[in-house]
Amino acid sequence: MKLAESILTRNPCYAAGRKITVKGLMLHSVGCPQPKASVFINSWNSPAHDSSCVHGFIDGNDGTVYQTLPWNHRGWHCGSGNKGSGNNTHIGVEMCEPACIKYTAGSNFTCSDMAAAKAVAKRTYETAVELFAMLCEKYSLDPLADGVIISHKEGCSRGIASNHGDPEHLWTQLGLGYTMDGFRKAVKAAMGSPSSGTDGYTKIMGNAVATAEQMEAYLKATNPSVAQSVLDMVPLYLSEGKTEGVRGDVAFAQSCLETGNFGFSGSAVTLDQNNFCGMGVTSNGVKGNSFDTPQLGIRAQVQHLKAYASTEALKNACVDPRFQYVTRGCAEYVEWLGQKENPDGKGWATGAGYGEKILTILKGILGTAGGAASSAPAETEIWYRVRKTWADAASQKGAFKVLENAKKCADENPGYSVFDESGKAVYASAAAFKPYLVRVTITNLNIRKGPGANYDRTGKYTGIGSFTIVDEADGEGASKWGLLKSYQSGRNGWVSLDYAKRV
Repeated sequence: MKLAESILTRNPCYAAGRKITVKGLMLHSVGCPQPKASVFINSWNSPAHDSSCVHGFIDGNDGTVYQTLPWNHRGWHCGSGNKGSGNNTHIGVEMCEPACIKYTAGSNFTCSDMAAAKAVAKRTYETAVELFAMLCEKYSLDPLADGVIISHKEGCSRGIASNHGDPEHLWTQLGLGYTMDGFRKAVKAAMGSPSSGTDGYTKIMGNAVATAEQMEAYLKATNPSVAQSVLDMVPLYLSEGKTEGVRGDVAFAQSCLETGNFGFSGSAVTLDQNNFCGMGVTSNGVKGNSFDTPQLGIRAQVQHLKAYASTEALKNACVDPRFQYVTRGCAEYVEWLGQKENPDGKGWATGAGYGEKILTILKGILGTAGGAASSAPAETEIWYRVRKTWADAASQKGAFKVLENAKKCADENPGYSVFDESGKAVYASAAAFKPYLVRVTITNLNIRKGPGANYDRTGKYTGIGSFTIVDEADGEGASKWGLLKSYQSGRNGWVSLDYAKRV
């Protein structure tokens, strides 16, 4: 699941700033032939769009989730019924719909390309399962409990939403066989899945990105005295990796880490062992395994990585003497090769940040000259991770390509920081805001609905006196705006702090 922040900061719902205690999740479908989430985001991110606002859209073309409200903000996504409104309790998420359908009357539509429409609906359904599993874990919700996960249609039947038939109308008319009961069960099954919260992580299985030329150039730069025999065996990483479906450049980066760029300084193994990954070095003083040829040593390493990353059978005969000791598939990502970062406490090495050290080397390899013209995939992009500490991977709130989005996430989670790919903290969230008193000495200090002179006045003034400020914000017309305590619940009472003195 790809999760990107695109908060609708100009939408009046966001400006209202009301919060909810999340008790459930409501699934919607947009009700028009538009698969692009960006179309809705661009339209809704406006002060003029004052009738609706959801927490997220799922793009129909690629399945990306665009978060458009903080999850605990009160949205405007379902209206109300005779028993109240799900806006007060539920997060609302919209699935975009295929471009090839055409609505005729109410929720009925025709479809000009059934295969394409089913593909879009299947994509949004599967992403919604992942997203709802993540949110259920985040808010400790049981997806099978009554009223926790509901559709807009079910919300209407329960008396907490307006009269809509989504998203069941889409699934039914496309003949997909999806139901909300099935959806809830799928969410339950997905909870705790190792794929949750791994946006931006690097899979061990897959095609190598680096070329042999890049790997050799990196090695010459980091170890000018590297033996020619080592340079000659570099292509073996790519050929052995390709055979087993393992990224050979990942295996090579791991060897650079384990052998000190094949200088073997401080390494438990030596060049003549043909063991370039410390295999069998289970404690200090243990020499580790030896192999007859460099190719067999590299093959054993690749097979050992496959044992961690996959449950698929080996293609070549097993030469890895420790293959049977690995819990198959326990470390799908490079980041999980370290036991401290692995969600199940399993992994190749016990040292903190082991996987990230491999990725730092891989990044250096990919940055050297000699890459193929097409070698610019997502793996080479910089991701910023939001965690309590770099070593505490389990605390990760998300991974972001855009630093500003990562900073926003950290700001919403006091005590969290933004880390780059090397583990360096590049931003720390501000401490929780501490309310304070101000003294106003003028009679006509306007109270505005938002932090800025561009927001409407409430028609009220503070008058002369002392007032508690519970939050601050930047905005037009003042060096800083303060939120009055009496308006805290609605976040709709702000004053210019230029006319107030802190006491």
